[in-house]
Amino acid sequence: MCLSFVTSINTDFMLLAVAGQEVKMPSLSPTMSEGTIVKWLKNEGDSVSPGDVLCDIQTDKAVVSFETEEEGVLAKILVQEDVKDVKVGTLIALMVSPGEDWKNVEIPSATAPSPPSAPRATAKPTVAAPQSESLGPAVRTLLEQYHLQSSQITATGRKGKLLKGDVLKYITDNKLKPKIPKEVPPPSAPKAAARTPAKPPKPSVPKQVGDGYIDTEVTSMRRTIAKRLTESKTTIPHAYGVTDCTIDKLIVLRKQLKEDGIKVSVNDFVIKAVALALQQCPQVNALYKGEEVTYPVDIDISVAVATDAGLVTPIVKAADAKGLEEISAAIQDLAKKARDGKLQPHEFQGGTFTVSNLGMYGVDEFSAIINPPQCGILAVGGSRTVLDDDRNPVTKMKITLSYDGRAIDEEVASEFLDVVREMLEDPSVMLLGGQRGLREKIGF
Repeated sequence: MCLSFVTSINTDFMLLAVAGQEVKMPSLSPTMSEGTIVKWLKNEGDSVSPGDVLCDIQTDKAVVSFETEEEGVLAKILVQEDVKDVKVGTLIALMVSPGEDWKNVEIPSATAPSPPSAPRATAKPTVAAPQSESLGPAVRTLLEQYHLQSSQITATGRKGKLLKGDVLKYITDNKLKPKIPKEVPPPSAPKAAARTPAKPPKPSVPKQVGDGYIDTEVTSMRRTIAKRLTESKTTIPHAYGVTDCTIDKLIVLRKQLKEDGIKVSVNDFVIKAVALALQQCPQVNALYKGEEVTYPVDIDISVAVATDAGLVTPIVKAADAKGLEEISAAIQDLAKKARDGKLQPHEFQGGTFTVSNLGMYGVDEFSAIINPPQCGILAVGGSRTVLDDDRNPVTKMKITLSYDGRAIDEEVASEFLDVVREMLEDPSVMLLGGQRGLREKIGF
């Protein structure tokens, strides 16, 4: 009987020790260092096949679906949804082979410290003094108004920073009332004052009347955008060229196409014109990498799309080989994916030149910041009606080229703008492949 008992224990121990396959936070973009799991699309116990999407991850650029290449069963989810700034390489889940008991997967001891947030709580008292120096004005006001110490409240901000929302949650959970000694001089006044506004505090908590602003933590995507734009503006010698295009013929052609059931936008014409101009001026279709300039054979146009999370630049591949309808369809599909956070990495990584159009927002003219390692970006303004030399109304549109002075000369930039302007002023040129009245290609 004793031997039978020991055998049973050993069997149970073996069941508890099913080795799991590690699933780690992937790097889904070249600049991604951390991410947030937006949604798990598989539950614990679900079968997984190669190509299945395990979860959607918010990277520094977009929400990207994480596809697995393994087959098995999702045994344990170690990082829950909406846990911020999970480092690349962090263990996020465990899988087991088909047929194994997924409920008894062995969880590595290395993951034990990460689920509980107790270490942060214990570290807070030591940081209490310096933390007060970094408190925001709204947090400071609330702490003084409710006679609280920052060490009393659990901080959820980045690097243990105490946010306004943390203080409000503490006040609401503990049903605290403001203590305002100014209203009544006697020492007992704070308590009386606390009783008087018994009802006002509730609406004041969500609305925060008088603060004038709300603390919002910057997302990893916006931090990356800020970092890259700052790097671009401070390390790349930006040079600029501006030209004014008369687009009356383009507008007429667009209306004719619409009557024939073909819906294309002015931006579609711009992208096509830029792609063909890059054929004529290949020096502008350049990438600056590691103190070297490379000239890709493909012409892939990145198109700036504004989303709630930030600016994304999905790519129209081989734009020079596409017709207007194909370009229009591609942009609509990519823009929808961008706004829905469903872009795949290959749809926004890369690109050889960027087009940014703010004309639809009423912007007449602007200059854009280069998207490295690209060497050029075209900023497109809105259309406006002016009088020409003969006092006839014409429709004008300004385009501004920002280019990297290390890779592109002024003459090349000027040539490129001339080609784009010619095509936009006479769109039949781009419909014919851009082979009308263009200058000889400059030496390359």
